[in-house]
Amino acid sequence: MASKVDVFDYLDYRAFLRDYYLEGKARRGLSYRALSRRIGLKSSNFFKLVLDGSRNLSQEMAGRIARALGLEDDARRYFLALVRSAHARTPEARREAHAQVIGYRRYRRARSLEAHQAAYHSTWYLPAIRELVVGRSFREDPAWIARTLLPSITRAEAAEALETLLQLGLLVRDSGGALRQGEALVSTGAEATGRHVVAYHRTMMQLAAGSLDRIPAAQRDVSSLTLCLGRDGLRRVKDRVQRFRRELLELSATEERPDPLSKVEEDGRP
Repeated sequence: MASKVDVFDYLDYRAFLRDYYLEGKARRGLSYRALSRRIGLKSSNFFKLVLDGSRNLSQEMAGRIARALGLEDDARRYFLALVRSAHARTPEARREAHAQVIGYRRYRRARSLEAHQAAYHSTWYLPAIRELVVGRSFREDPAWIARTLLPSITRAEAAEALETLLQLGLLVRDSGGALRQGEALVSTGAEATGRHVVAYHRTMMQLAAGSLDRIPAAQRDVSSLTLCLGRDGLRRVKDRVQRFRRELLELSATEERPDPLSKVEEDGRP
């Protein structure tokens, strides 16, 4: 049941269902009866009661509706998260469901990096500085940035990085002149293969290897697994990893005052 209504545009699942139905009715003559049959409902009145707010959706019923509406993968999971958020019974469950919703919306709206923005991945520390800006202790001081990063960079490299991020629009200045992120999230896509991205990943793996000697075990998590998988198993593992990255975005969405632990603080230097 193809529709132009995008579930990611909604924070209220009833509003999404209402617009989906109205758009289907206008374009294809969709009726409550036809939609109910597709969902597998005996009563054609149930869907109307849900739209009116007289009935709530269980996760099982939400899953059936998602399948009937053709919602797959992230769209299906996002719709289920909207339902959980609407009907969570405890504050903790509401916070968790809301974080999932925000995480999916941020991921969906991620700014794609164009080819001419290869400079963003030219060094490992440009993305790091971009994230450092949101920390509550951030200082727009190249010397402070240079010694805060681990491993350290030079003051000149920090100054040049700030200028590059501003030129790319990945950092901007607010009305008070302070730096902030131009976009909440940027993405190269799940399977980017550009030369500059490959080089960036190679550098990050080298830094990760170095962390075994440089970073205390309590501040890192490095482990390995040896598995025997077929093509389908590998596909499912990669899907899990990509879903975990989205969960990390959900975690970051709940951070009210992010402040990265730095070696400056560890060393006790001002």
